[in-house]
Amino acid sequence: MADDSSEIDVLNATAQSQLKSIIERIERLEEDKAAVQNDLKEVYAEAKGNGFDTKVLRKVVRMRKQDKAKRQEEEALIDLYLSAIGGL
Repeated sequence: MADDSSEIDVLNATAQSQLKSIIERIERLEEDKAAVQNDLKEVYAEAKGNGFDTKVLRKVVRMRKQDKAKRQEEEALIDLYLSAIGGL
């Protein structure tokens, strides 16, 4: 197995610069993602504090992301499956 210094020598200066830039961008995006996740957590905590069911809120958000036709198809299938097993 080659040592790290010989592997680094294989990368030319341009590739090293590109690699460093990519890694730094990923690190910034990971920081941004963590901040957004924290913000979402706070919003859900606020909603819960105001008496909203966060599980239902998450489902509504997920459903709103779907295409309307796809959502209607899914709802129709759920109704069909429920009726096939005797409903609720």
